[in-house]
Amino acid sequence: MVNQTWNQYVVKKGNKNIVLETIINNSPISRADIAQQTGLNKGTVSSLVSELLEEQMINEVGPGKSSGGRRPVMLLFNQVAGYTIGIDLGVNYLLGVLTDLQGNIFYKKKITYSELTYEEIEMRLFEVIDELKQAAPKSPYGIVGIGVGVPGTVNNNGEILLAPNLGWKNIDLKTVLEEKYGIPVKIENEANAGAYGEKRFGIGQDFDDIIYISAGIGIGVGLILSGKLYKGSNGFSGELGHMTIQANGFKCRCGNEGCWELYASEQALLNEAEKLGIASETNKRITLEDLIERAENGEKETIQLFEKIGYYLGVGVNNIINIFNPKQIIIGNRAASAERWLKKPIEKLMKTNTLWYQHDDIQVNFTEQATHSAALGMSALTIEEFLEPWDGMVLSQDG
Repeated sequence: MVNQTWNQYVVKKGNKNIVLETIINNSPISRADIAQQTGLNKGTVSSLVSELLEEQMINEVGPGKSSGGRRPVMLLFNQVAGYTIGIDLGVNYLLGVLTDLQGNIFYKKKITYSELTYEEIEMRLFEVIDELKQAAPKSPYGIVGIGVGVPGTVNNNGEILLAPNLGWKNIDLKTVLEEKYGIPVKIENEANAGAYGEKRFGIGQDFDDIIYISAGIGIGVGLILSGKLYKGSNGFSGELGHMTIQANGFKCRCGNEGCWELYASEQALLNEAEKLGIASETNKRITLEDLIERAENGEKETIQLFEKIGYYLGVGVNNIINIFNPKQIIIGNRAASAERWLKKPIEKLMKTNTLWYQHDDIQVNFTEQATHSAALGMSALTIEEFLEPWDGMVLSQDG
């Protein structure tokens, strides 16, 4: 009898998930159409819809079109039943977004910094999360989760094993945040988050095999294979910023030599600018924004510097194409703002070095979301964790 009761619960929970997912993907939709699309009988659909209405996960809206007889009542996903916080924790910036349950940004906050300790970055992170929480409107479920993308190796338990450009090793940020806020927390590699953000909300929506290259201070790679985020057996996939492209090359913080990110990242660009004596107008250290402004003004030396970085980006892209045979390459993070000078060198190297039968139908895009991809990806992953086990939940005191 216990097994029978448990099986009934599992079946009901599964059916409820199916009904909610159908409404999310097809709003507005009638009960009859849900039954037709899912294969569930009308009585089951009606019962589960009543529960979802009571739980404030869906709303009834005006009547739809009739094919004969009474006009059906249409159902709509309540995307403001709760909110989520997505964080892109970069080496020299921190971007947080507050989104509804369909990834629409309601509020955002960005701060910049340089060479802070873990404790100092942690305090900045608390400040951003606190501001985003305070900006959230009243809703039935309040803040349903916090997602943080970090530039480092993250295992399947959300532990940050190594973030060399931050100087972090064995950091359990997930536990710190969950104990402070009492909200589910998800920690993910920021390139994985960026890849997922592009697949869900950006220029990757029409592709199932995507390589997302997060080119910031370092380089990370996120893989969407057959429509799904690929993380490897332990969550360590995508550390291609540390593949060797130069034998006996520069020494990397990771311990390797000749890593891709030492030649093709924002940091590589800034280092080369300093070697060339390209100075900031304010006597501070040169920034990416300074260099973009100089290139826009036609400064030949700066344009050539961008093209050199583009060439090295192309070297890594070429390797990745030959390994994964993707349909789309997306260049994201801060380097995306230099598309004007980076894209041609990448495409040129692809045409000359990629195996001839690979490069003809590959799409190379620069993200339109600038540095928002990873933050939105973390929101999407957090939303999915909230909705995935849906069988009815206790409403937040915010409601």
